[in-house]
Amino acid sequence: MADIEGSPGSSMHGVTGREPAFAFSVASPAVPTDTTAKFALPVDSEHKAKVFKLFSLANPHMRTFHLSWISFFTCFVSTFAAAPLVPIIRDNLNLTKADIGNAGVASVSGSIFSRLVMGAVCDLLGPRYGCAFLIMLSAPTVFCMSFTAGPSGYIAVRFMIGFSLATFVSCQFWMSTMFNSKIIGLANGTAAGWGNMGGGATQLLMPFVYDIIRRCGATPFTAWRIAFFVPGWMHVIMGILVLTLGQDLPDGNLGALQKKGNVAKDKFSKVVWYAITNYRTWIFVLLYGYSMGVELSTDNVVAEYFYDRFNLKLHTAGIIAATFGMANLVARPFGGYASDMAARYFGMRGRLWVLWILQTMGGAFCIWLGRANSLPIAVLAMILFSVGAQAACGATFGIIPFISRRSLGIISGLTGAGGNFGSGLTQLIFFSTTKFSTAQGLSWMGVMIVACTLPVTLVHFPQWGGMFFPPSKDVVKSTEEYYYASEWNEEEKQKGLHQGSLRFAENSRSERGRRIASAPTPPNTTPAHV
Repeated sequence: MADIEGSPGSSMHGVTGREPAFAFSVASPAVPTDTTAKFALPVDSEHKAKVFKLFSLANPHMRTFHLSWISFFTCFVSTFAAAPLVPIIRDNLNLTKADIGNAGVASVSGSIFSRLVMGAVCDLLGPRYGCAFLIMLSAPTVFCMSFTAGPSGYIAVRFMIGFSLATFVSCQFWMSTMFNSKIIGLANGTAAGWGNMGGGATQLLMPFVYDIIRRCGATPFTAWRIAFFVPGWMHVIMGILVLTLGQDLPDGNLGALQKKGNVAKDKFSKVVWYAITNYRTWIFVLLYGYSMGVELSTDNVVAEYFYDRFNLKLHTAGIIAATFGMANLVARPFGGYASDMAARYFGMRGRLWVLWILQTMGGAFCIWLGRANSLPIAVLAMILFSVGAQAACGATFGIIPFISRRSLGIISGLTGAGGNFGSGLTQLIFFSTTKFSTAQGLSWMGVMIVACTLPVTLVHFPQWGGMFFPPSKDVVKSTEEYYYASEWNEEEKQKGLHQGSLRFAENSRSERGRRIASAPTPPNTTPAHV
């Protein structure tokens, strides 16, 4: 995360240095400002914001931030709305443990496919259409939950609602179009983290709504059905707001800019190819499957775990379970911040170590949670587990932008889908059969987290190194320019299509860490104008 500054023109003083200071405002230092651009925030040459003002609604940058995280938050609320009401729903629909487990798997499985598709939609139509259409098209499925009559219907509806979690991809894609690379980690981490809070908020919201409806005279089996109209209407409202107030890019919407010739179209086949042939992509798909994936799995089972294991009231179990998801308020941004701080001193190698430490600690605390025999210990273990897993998510997306400049969208979509696949697989193995109790399932899930984090040791960047091995000694191959330009063939380079990658390469030299000042850069590798 960039330094918090107080000098004129910095994040603490807005654009001119004469505006009032804003709390939680972070600036991107050492990046030239485009003084000819007319935006509420200072911007770079791509018109991406250099400043991140958390409580601002400045158009288009901060307005986009708030639209993206609230829409993602809404989808999290609806996807996991059934989880805190399972003790009531299971009696109404005669659900078995296998049915409940299969529904949990279904709720996160649908977005494996939809997240892959969303990446393409964002590239072709823009994140505004992708986000708005998905959130509105999934609204009827949320309303359908009120009319389910049996286990098969319950599982099918949860599967369809889960498609909406693909708004994660549009959220991260949107942040990348609006914020300068120096602060993109903070913007991504905060938007995704606050969106993920929906998994915790729904643990409070749905029991609260259920209790209100019960007090109005409804029976328990009627009250839970009426309660689902709340997240349903949240979908409709947010879809309309994103469609009417959102904007694809700082300069306008994607379709209009393409018609003017201001935005070039890349070949989709080439973008996909460079994503799937980079081995680092698949390692991070696995890693995210056991950071974000286990968070999704836990959202589905944690309320029931506390309700059954410690004989708590439904509302009490919901409050405890809510703290798991609500930790995203600070945990995920903290993970990105820790990654940035490590990079400042140790470069990319520091980022990799931070990711391994956070995710491994999360796995250890997950094992502890499953073995806890008292309520206070279980709550403490759950909170520590949530911080570790969620911070690891933030640290993951502190590295993802550097894997590929050309294929960032596809890699983000694959990584996000990996989170859902990991969640579905984990729930299928540990929480969908009678072979394991919920407590045993949590402990074994922790073992898998620790084991599946180990492949991060295999990640190596020739220009920066890995956890245990230094950068390449080859003078040419050890440069950022060589790494990112290698995604373009000679014909494309002749057309100048790789210039954006070269600009990105120059900006990414900070990943060298302390050696940034001494590391040589070969001549003729950086464009004259950046």
